[in-house]
Amino acid sequence: MKLSIFSVGKAHESYIKEGVDQFTKRIGHYYPIDWQLITPSKLTDPAPIKKAEAETILKALNKTDILVLLDEKGKMLSSPGLAKLIQKQANQSAQRIIFLIGGAYGVDEEIKKRANFTWSLSELVFPHMLVRLLLAEQIYRACSILANEKYHHE
Repeated sequence: MKLSIFSVGKAHESYIKEGVDQFTKRIGHYYPIDWQLITPSKLTDPAPIKKAEAETILKALNKTDILVLLDEKGKMLSSPGLAKLIQKQANQSAQRIIFLIGGAYGVDEEIKKRANFTWSLSELVFPHMLVRLLLAEQIYRACSILANEKYHHE
């Protein structure tokens, strides 16, 4: 199984890049992983922006991909809960899980319909760049839980 993280937005700021790179490298010991940064639309109205970004995202998805949408209205998971979600997909022979961080205005309804799971990291709102770092760390933590390693303490 492969993991991918899609994020609508600019390249990682240097203060975020170091942490994202470190956790991505660690995740790579468990699963192949890659990042796809999606350039935000240059349109000015939210609805057309979300529609344009959705078209780009949907073109990058395969029918068999498991799409995990990060959204503040999603279901909250504990770190062990995320590990169970990843393990469940691995047990069902998923080829790729894609974690999607939408754009500044969120995502279009077509993306919400396509998502296999909608996950909220927190009730707090975070800058998208920080979400990238939090997501990378939580995926690494989930992998360490699945491997019974000591990174995660309950």
